[in-house]
Amino acid sequence: MPPRTPLTVWPLEGIPEIASGTDLVAVIAEAAAGVLADGDILVVTSKIVSKAEGRFVVADDREDAITAETVRVVASRLTPSGFTTRIVENRLGMVSAAAGVDASNTPEGTVLLLPVDPDASARTIAAGLRERLGVEIGVIVSDTLGRAWREGQTDHAIGAGGVLVFEDLRGATDAEGRPLVVTMPCVGDELAAAADLVKGKAARLPVAVVRGRSDLVGPLDLPGARSIVRPLERDMFRLGADEAYADGFAAGAASLSPSEGGVGAAD
Repeated sequence: MPPRTPLTVWPLEGIPEIASGTDLVAVIAEAAAGVLADGDILVVTSKIVSKAEGRFVVADDREDAITAETVRVVASRLTPSGFTTRIVENRLGMVSAAAGVDASNTPEGTVLLLPVDPDASARTIAAGLRERLGVEIGVIVSDTLGRAWREGQTDHAIGAGGVLVFEDLRGATDAEGRPLVVTMPCVGDELAAAADLVKGKAARLPVAVVRGRSDLVGPLDLPGARSIVRPLERDMFRLGADEAYADGFAAGAASLSPSEGGVGAAD
């Protein structure tokens, strides 16, 4: 196997504060002029996409906004401080804390929702930059998410335009010649996490460039990041442990006849 091209990741400087209606393509193109090359991948923080799309919502109570964005509650826990953490499925199919509703770095009395269609946003940015700068680049829209079974958070791909989000190695062999049966790295998430190492959370550097994986850049109609979301029928952990227990207990109690001690049984 030929040696890999070195992977280089750096923040794109010169991105101003983004407001509702900002032309993101124009802003990024100005900052990236003479910088980008064919095969580069831009990772754009979802917050600036949401700001440009005007996804601000007046909400004195962030919890009301979370409820409005929630399709299904997966789990909720009351913390020792009295704050309720909700893990939910939002309208994009993503399972995350607080449905992706963000109250940081937003005007007082408002919260910021995720983009309406992150894949469409990524494709629009990619198409615009390809046309303006004359380079074939890909775009990932990223957001910060937690992970089941692991503490802390990392950035994930929630939108993709012109980038493969999976590297399908099924059918290939490992270094020992053994067949790879289920190996399918989610390179979209790996790109987002790598970019976050240089963007940071408070450095006001919302865009990063990843160079060295031109093999992942392709047509704009490649499957987007929505394809990363596991379908419900394949989700083995669709409820939190306490919620699953409560559902099972309730179903079992309801199925018992009165003679078996179920609902309506004689005392």
